[in-house]
Amino acid sequence: MAVASAALPVNAVSSDLPELGDAAHEVLPPQLQRKLGAEFYNEIRLREPSYIDDPEVSGYVNRVGRRLVSASADPNGRFTFFVLRDRQINAFATFGGYVGVNTGLLLAARTESEFAGVLAHEVSHVIQQHLARGFMAAQNQQISSLASLALIVLAARAGGNTGQMAQGAGQAIQAANIQSQLAYSRDFEREADRVGFTTLAKAGYDPKGMADFFERLQKATALYENNAPVYLRTHPLTTERISDMQGRAHNAPYKQIRDSQEFYLVRAKLRVMESTPQDAMAEFETQLRERRFAHESAVWYGMSRAQLRQGNFPEAEKSLLQARKLASANPMFETLAAEIKMAEKEIGAATAIYREGYKRYPNDEAIMLGLVNALQLQGQNEAAIQIIDARINRGVRDPKLYLLQAQSYAALGKSVQSRRATAEAYALNGQTQAAVEQLELAQREARQFQEQSMIDSRLRILRAQVLEERKAANQSPF
Repeated sequence: MAVASAALPVNAVSSDLPELGDAAHEVLPPQLQRKLGAEFYNEIRLREPSYIDDPEVSGYVNRVGRRLVSASADPNGRFTFFVLRDRQINAFATFGGYVGVNTGLLLAARTESEFAGVLAHEVSHVIQQHLARGFMAAQNQQISSLASLALIVLAARAGGNTGQMAQGAGQAIQAANIQSQLAYSRDFEREADRVGFTTLAKAGYDPKGMADFFERLQKATALYENNAPVYLRTHPLTTERISDMQGRAHNAPYKQIRDSQEFYLVRAKLRVMESTPQDAMAEFETQLRERRFAHESAVWYGMSRAQLRQGNFPEAEKSLLQARKLASANPMFETLAAEIKMAEKEIGAATAIYREGYKRYPNDEAIMLGLVNALQLQGQNEAAIQIIDARINRGVRDPKLYLLQAQSYAALGKSVQSRRATAEAYALNGQTQAAVEQLELAQREARQFQEQSMIDSRLRILRAQVLEERKAANQSPF
């Protein structure tokens, strides 16, 4: 597809998008794409050591992602954003709306709009059906192995990410002849730029963020020579693309955009996670001494986290107090305050902080999980179950919740309920057969008719799902 280098106004972008549709959906139906993406994500979540299971980090990235999706051409699209501990600058989209982000990207972005610009680009890859369209093009070129192609498509997005899955995909990509696919992907990159730019602006971010970040990456390429950042290898940048983005940004209405407090707090937390506490402390101290920061409160917050890792609890509390003085209230301050008390073995004090935080921020996952953990440690499992049930009843389907529920039921000696909760966790992780086995054990132990009926009903659904999965596996060329 030919792309003109002249800049277009923001509202002109949608008019030159291609007709999508149906051809790509016929080759890879949305339901199959979602299934492939879910299987990939579950493998990452369960087996990839670099996967970050931190509700504050993943929660922030998902909030930015959902804001972008809501402003996109598919505002009701199902997306899941996740974070990998990897210093390489990279983000990648997989089938079914699963988008991975490296910690290196979050730390390299200087503004929230820069980070959101990369996410908008990846969201656009999904909405424009680039993976399915790439697969369709590969079919036309008679690439016969669907399994290899699936790995290739994932590798093209993951591009050398840490972890065994990405390494395996990298081996697959080396084994196939995909030079024409790489050329085809450059059209996808230009298209994702245009669509992502519109999405970024509509979501209320600074549209210059995308151009600024990509321009900085392009300038950095000369320093890397043959060892360019992963993002540059999987998302080939050209002068034409940079010029096009700069032109669009120049023509967009000027907006003064303030970065969220959470952006800086999450970056400070990641900086402590990514390095030794000593190195993190040295960096934060330098920033304070040289007055070189965008958000002073986040620097003190990072200091507090580094001091907590060092076991210097009094200083951690002092630094957190300083962070609070410099910024508005934030649930991340509450979780850190409680974590310090937990580290000091003051579980009662930590519970009180979590309880107060839960009242102020009832939807905050980190505070809720922290409170449940504190209650369980004190043997208050009935109270823990009430909090978990309240969240599940609001429609939250998270395997962590069911595993915590199973732990509390087991502590109360309620084996049947514990097995049922464990089964739901397995089912959400895509381990359907394991879920069936747990329910079969619960079925043998259940004594009440109503409970037996509920187990039987759920077993019928899961057994049918197992049969469908086996049938699909036998028929699929993957």
